[in-house]
Amino acid sequence: MRSLALAVILCSVLPLSYAACWFQQAEPGDGIKQCLYTKDGTWHAIGSRWRTSDCMDCSCLDNGEMSCCDAYSTPKRFPSDCIMEFDQKSCQYNVFKKSDRSIPCPIYGSVGK
Repeated sequence: MRSLALAVILCSVLPLSYAACWFQQAEPGDGIKQCLYTKDGTWHAIGSRWRTSDCMDCSCLDNGEMSCCDAYSTPKRFPSDCIMEFDQKSCQYNVFKKSDRSIPCPIYGSVGK
């Protein structure tokens, strides 16, 4: 019974390990009050959270370090007669029938977020 419980826990945690995250250390100096998101040149106040134009959820930590993770999950298992397409505005993948884009497809597994 313990083995089964351990297997369930490990299977539950495994998808979390695929999240695409990165951290940026603060530049040395006194009085850090903002974090710079270098990909688009925007400054963000200490303690703030935001979504970037390239679909990352970021935080500016109290020590001036920045943490960013993908704001979306990536479908990995869906029917073979379907395709996926990324919607940059909503920061999500849409999966639909190859033959008719108006018919959504089920997603059986994904990684990230």
